[in-house]
Amino acid sequence: MVDQETAPVRARTIRPPRDLWRSIAKGWSGRCPHCAEGKLFRAFLKPVDTCSACGEEMHHHRADDLPPYLVIFIVGHIVVAGYMLSEPFVDWNSWQHLALWIPVTLVMALTMIQPIKGAVIGLQWANYMHGFGGDEDDAVEIYGGR
Repeated sequence: MVDQETAPVRARTIRPPRDLWRSIAKGWSGRCPHCAEGKLFRAFLKPVDTCSACGEEMHHHRADDLPPYLVIFIVGHIVVAGYMLSEPFVDWNSWQHLALWIPVTLVMALTMIQPIKGAVIGLQWANYMHGFGGDEDDAVEIYGGR
């Protein structure tokens, strides 16, 4: 049993809240979630290491598999719904459906992957995830308590 009076005092940090939806929108538009001035991507899916405008580090983000998963989820639902809704109204062979829906799927996936990856990076930045916590100087330290 640990005595409350002799228990070590633990430091806890409270960080200022960041606007979640604004950060996601900035990332969606391909801009830095911190300042919205610098570009978020240096290539199609390669984020910059640091923001050219404010210096915010981006190299430690962990978007990983979430953006492709979300793209597959969204595009899959739209394409399958489009196919199912068009089937009763058009009398097409299978190759005609493939000729329509494969390009639609590819175009939608390629146009959605970068904005969704930017939004995921903005989400991580807003929630101080994966190294986006900044310096300890930005946080207020509170000793003891809950």
